[in-house]
Amino acid sequence: MSITSTPSSNLILQSLAEIQAYEKVPLSQRYPWENTFDLIRQAARLYQHDPAIEFLPTAAPNEETLKVSFSELSQRVHQTANLFHSLGIGPTETVTLLLPNLPETHFALWGGQAAGIASPINPLLEPQHIIEIMNATKAKVLVTLAQDLSEEIWKKVTRVINQVPTLKALLLISKKPINKLPIPAGIHVDNFISAISQQPYDYLKSGRHIQGDDAASYFHTGGTTGRPKIARLTHSNIAFVAQLNTDVTSSKGRFTTLSGLPLFHIFGTVVAGIGTLLAGRTIVIMTPSGFRSPNVLPNWWHHVARFKAQGFAAVPTILGILLQIPVGDNDISCLTDIGCGASPLPTGLKNAFEEKFNVLVSNGYGMTESSSLLARPPNDMQAPEGSVGRRLPYMEMKIAEVDGTRLIRSCKTGEIGIVLARGPHIFSGYLSEEDNSKAWIDNTWFNTGDMGYLDGDGNLFLTGRAKDLIIRGGHNIDPALIEEPLCRHPAVAMAVAVGQPDAYAGEVPVAYVTLYPSNNPPTEEQLIDYCRSKISERAAIPKRVEIINEIPLTAVAKVFKPALRNRATEYAVGQALKAKRIAANFSAHFDGSLGQVAKVQLEQSASKAAVEEALENLPVTLEFE
Repeated sequence: MSITSTPSSNLILQSLAEIQAYEKVPLSQRYPWENTFDLIRQAARLYQHDPAIEFLPTAAPNEETLKVSFSELSQRVHQTANLFHSLGIGPTETVTLLLPNLPETHFALWGGQAAGIASPINPLLEPQHIIEIMNATKAKVLVTLAQDLSEEIWKKVTRVINQVPTLKALLLISKKPINKLPIPAGIHVDNFISAISQQPYDYLKSGRHIQGDDAASYFHTGGTTGRPKIARLTHSNIAFVAQLNTDVTSSKGRFTTLSGLPLFHIFGTVVAGIGTLLAGRTIVIMTPSGFRSPNVLPNWWHHVARFKAQGFAAVPTILGILLQIPVGDNDISCLTDIGCGASPLPTGLKNAFEEKFNVLVSNGYGMTESSSLLARPPNDMQAPEGSVGRRLPYMEMKIAEVDGTRLIRSCKTGEIGIVLARGPHIFSGYLSEEDNSKAWIDNTWFNTGDMGYLDGDGNLFLTGRAKDLIIRGGHNIDPALIEEPLCRHPAVAMAVAVGQPDAYAGEVPVAYVTLYPSNNPPTEEQLIDYCRSKISERAAIPKRVEIINEIPLTAVAKVFKPALRNRATEYAVGQALKAKRIAANFSAHFDGSLGQVAKVQLEQSASKAAVEEALENLPVTLEFE
């Protein structure tokens, strides 16, 4: 089903001057809503019985959807907030969501923010990380799946609930009655669906008036290893981005969009979530596991045609997979534009996707700490090649040279530096003061950790993460210098460059690539020769190129470089031990304080002293088992 209406404006903001003119209207007048609860209620008033959410349990072709209208969504959010209130949740207390993508996840997310603070957690995290996040946020209520819907999640829940002393209630989504469970004394257990059905659906029992600077959500950031950082986002942070997104995309009208991004991820929650709902667009939830579902990508073009989807959001790795999936006889002429983010979009992939499917692919820029957006291309227009567009209205962006938490100087136009930002969507800080101590420059600018430069019209060009720089003998190498040429090789599907520990240079660049299916694939040596011919900076030519079956990804299909850095460390350690004919088992991991760590298990013929001597010049920390 497709929903269309007359657009309310033709706002494009195609120059920095237009953004500055747009900002002359005061922010409070331009975007009057200060909290997510009011946004949900406003969408219900405007769109009433139109479908807000359609859920595909398996994404099989022509599978019947479960529909939730805008009015029903608002009612369920009211009921969920009232349930949480009855369980003792107030404005400063936390509801943890350990859930895949479901209509109920939306109820719990927005209802949690209406009653207290919602904390969505990636269900793929290890139990110890889930426990750490819940204890840091002092979680009082946990909403999750019962054993009948997910054995994997339930096993984690049984470990978690015994180690979170603040937990008072467990709400389970289940198709079966909640019978006796091995739950610690003092924790209330109930069926989430039946419990919310008994609550009022048209008012808040708490009588709460939500302020813009009230905390709305705790989002954990970082990968699947190491200590997660927990960002505190306010209601006004999220409401600003949702209203901005609705305003600047109003010319697109209303339509249905396919959603494969998880609701514990900031973009899936804000722009592809409440920002899409506020615009009156229908979200089709593509199974609980989204893009990871075995049916979703193979049937993607079928569902684009079926729902007449005008656009969707994805990450570069997903676009690379979709590029290889035949459209068949599906009519996808409805598709006009794709939003892409989370990591740099290779120019070759962008051009190939646009040419093959006759769509516009725009690559924006944002992060959890900016409520998902920092820069975006003009609506329905191309940004300059390699750019992620201009800053958002009502925010400030600066490229600067910094020293620790001090701003040394602002960079000139075209000069590379650290990207700094401040504005109404920048989060109010991390829960850990240790994390906050490194996040702010002069106590006022948020340090994104990204490097880039601005052109004369405010277009931002990212050149990499400061922490991803490969430092070869004191020479800074941007991984993009290696990745971009390799991605232009016709046989290469993806390429990722990282630093490999080296006894003489500190680090040397290495590249990991995946290839398109071929009867005559290039060898690793041929790919190195290709790099020699395409990379003018000799120090950036990779020491080696390794062909692998798949690039490690996070739960949102973003390249997970720490896993590749670990792999590179293991290679370097293995070569050093092999040169000394030392037999040992070893693995590598990253530690925030120690850097790359090699954990070594000695075999009988090896000695600790021999290993230490073999690895003494390698910049890794040794641990012995």
